[in-house]
Amino acid sequence: MTENGDGIPEPRQVARLADLADGSAPAAAGRAPEAAVQEPEGAALAGGPGARAVPEPEPEPRPKAAGEEETAARREFARLLGEFRRTAVLVPFDDSGSLWSADFNGVRWICAFSDEEALARFAVARGEAAREWTYQTVLGARLLDVMVPMLPGPGGVALDAGSADGALFPPVAGIVPDEVAVDLGGTGDRGAGAR
Repeated sequence: MTENGDGIPEPRQVARLADLADGSAPAAAGRAPEAAVQEPEGAALAGGPGARAVPEPEPEPRPKAAGEEETAARREFARLLGEFRRTAVLVPFDDSGSLWSADFNGVRWICAFSDEEALARFAVARGEAAREWTYQTVLGARLLDVMVPMLPGPGGVALDAGSADGALFPPVAGIVPDEVAVDLGGTGDRGAGAR
């Protein structure tokens, strides 16, 4: 204790929790309303007069096991695939009037875009923003179930090609019909003569 009472903390007004919740608790003199909350018991003892208790840090999230990460990734892809199948996307036409597609690693990819802005970014990236782009709106399920099997050889859909947010729907079971799924031995040639 000091001679003039300098070391003695001022008394605090203690508010009830119910009063704090509805905002009716009076504020301590000269302090903002949030200062009316009583310090946790033992806070002053731990660090001296007026010391505040340090909140415990949030526990670190435990790292996921490899199997859990794979399961989470599969669920996220299934959600994305379902959303794609239910959504109408834009598919541009090439110079010959066919759906725009590109070959990559032995797979023919139909290029589809989520909206006109995504298609415009693709056109700019190709240096073809000045030309007129003709496109058709097609349901994602129709692309995967009808159009992909009509391609000569294995085929899939590239959504928003060239974008960081793009997605690939490859020619595998559960995405395209089984008869053209390469992982089930399909060659993708089912509709080659149907053009």
